[in-house]
Amino acid sequence: MARIRIPSTIVIIFVTVQTGFLLFMYARYSSFMPQSEEKPSQVHILILSSWRSGSSFVGQLFSQHPSVFYLMEPAWHVWVTMYQNSAQVLHMAVRDLVRSVFLCDMSVFDAYMPWKRNLSDLFQWAASRALCSAPACDSFQRTDITSEMACKTLCGRYPFSKVEEACKTYSHVVIKEVRFFDLKVLYPLLTDPSLNLKIIHLVRDPRAVVKSREQSVKALARDNGIVLSTNGTKVEDSKYRVMQEVCRSHVQIYETATLKPPNFLKDRYLMIRFEDLVRDPLSEISEMYKFADLSLTPRLKSWIYNITHGQGPGKKKEAFKITSRDAVSVSQAWRNVLSFQKVKEIQEVCKGAINILGYQLVDSEKEQRDLTLDLVLPRRQNQFSWSSFNPKH
Repeated sequence: MARIRIPSTIVIIFVTVQTGFLLFMYARYSSFMPQSEEKPSQVHILILSSWRSGSSFVGQLFSQHPSVFYLMEPAWHVWVTMYQNSAQVLHMAVRDLVRSVFLCDMSVFDAYMPWKRNLSDLFQWAASRALCSAPACDSFQRTDITSEMACKTLCGRYPFSKVEEACKTYSHVVIKEVRFFDLKVLYPLLTDPSLNLKIIHLVRDPRAVVKSREQSVKALARDNGIVLSTNGTKVEDSKYRVMQEVCRSHVQIYETATLKPPNFLKDRYLMIRFEDLVRDPLSEISEMYKFADLSLTPRLKSWIYNITHGQGPGKKKEAFKITSRDAVSVSQAWRNVLSFQKVKEIQEVCKGAINILGYQLVDSEKEQRDLTLDLVLPRRQNQFSWSSFNPKH
C-alpha cells in the first residue's frame, strides 16, 4: 500500500496551530476551574529515560499489569516525520502527542500516519499487552503475560481504532518515552487539570549505556542526528557527543525535580536506578507500583523472577527485546567489554551525571575489571525527600 509523506513544514505548522489552540483553551478553562476539583479517574505515568537505559524492561513491568494501558515511545512517529529538526524544536510536538495519548485521543496520530491503518502501523505496538488482549485483540485475556512474537502473529491486522477503544477501558495509562531532555517541558502536563500525571525517571550508569549503545549503532544513528541538530544527517556517536547530551539531560531532570522544585511536583517524581532494579527487583518494582497506585500480582511476581534470572547477559540480536537474562550480569557487562580508554572518555563527558546519580568513577583498568569493587554507591541518606521539602524556602 502506498504511503503519503507529508512535508515536515506542514506538520510543524499543524502542530503549532494545534498547540496554540490547546494552550488558549487550557488558559480559559483553568481560570474558571475550582481549586478543589478532583483529579481525573485515570492515573497517567510517564517513564522518562534515554536510549539503552533499561527503559524497555521497565516499560514491560507496567505493560504486563492487567490494569495498565501501555505504549512504548509513541513520539517515535514525531521524530521520524520531522527528522530534520532538533530535539528541542520537537519537544512541543512530542509533548502534545503524549498528552493526547494520556487522554486516549489517538486522532493525534493522523498528522503522522494519514493512511488507513491497523494496529501494526503503531511503533512497537506489540510491546503493549493492552493491544494484544481484549478489547483490542481477542486472542489473549488481560491477565495473560503476552509475548511480542505471538502478538504480532495474531493481532496485527486489527484496526487502529482499537487503540483508542482499549485505552479508555484502563485505570492507568503508561507511556515510556526517551525523547524529552528537559523536565520543564513537561510542566504544562503536570499542571494540566485533565491529567493525573506522575513521572518515573529511570537512569543507568553512563558507561553501561555506552556498552549497550554499541550493540545498536545503526539503529540509533537517525536519533543521534536529531539530538545533535544535524538537519537530518545520521550520526554515529564515536566521540560521545550524544552521550554528553543524554548525561546533561539526566542531571537537568534530576536537579530540577529535587533542588527547589515547584510545589506541583510533590509526590509526582520518582528516580529509579537500573542497577538497583536488577539487584533487588521485587523491592524496587514494589516501590514503583506503590508510586503508581498499582498492586503486584502473584503472576507478575513469577514472571519478573523468570526474566531477571536467565542465563548470561543476552545476545546482540536481543538488544531491543525483553528476554530472560541474568540481569545483574547485564548491568556489569561494560566492565569486561569496554576498554579502559573508552571508559576514561565516557567518564570525562559524563562525570557530573556519574557523581550526581550515585556511581563511582574508576581510576585504573584494575579497578574497572575488579568486580568485587562495587561502583554503584548506596543511596545517600540525605538524598532529596518530599517530606522535608518546604516550598517557602
